Amino acid sequence: MPTITLETLIHAPAEICYDLSLSVDLHQLSTAKTKEHIVDGVREGVMKLGESVTWRAKHFGIWQELTTKITEARKPEYFVDEMQKGAFKSLRHKHHFLPTSEGTLMKDLFMFESPLGILGKIVDKLVLENYMKVFLTERNQCIKEIAESGKWREILGN
Repeated sequence: MPTITLETLIHAPAEICYDLSLSVDLHQLSTAKTKEHIVDGVREGVMKLGESVTWRAKHFGIWQELTTKITEARKPEYFVDEMQKGAFKSLRHKHHFLPTSEGTLMKDLFMFESPLGILGKIVDKLVLENYMKVFLTERNQCIKEIAESGKWREILGN
């Protein structure tokens, strides 16, 4: 199963990074390139343990839907979201927020597997690993920019 590990240093408290990472409003901003929007579930604000959302987005020129659920959470340390329904065979995304002297080290562990056996493994290696790494890096950059600029108040309503 491919695993993508990303680390992003954010000059903001863990609580803000945590809430921004669970904000469906920020998620839509960070994924505008794929026209990602909500079709079911939590429609605004910060998701909580047990809640789910269904996203519709265009990837590789094809409209796809993905339903994820927050399956573990301990604010402001970590949360996990897992695919409930979608194109992957499995998808589990762990988000960790580690306080540092400079702010927060946000660490992602994104584990996924495509369907179709060996063909899926080939697609994972040749296409999806890099595609998902770029997608997640762009999203993390958006979280970083909003957390560090103070625009987080507009997103989180604080």
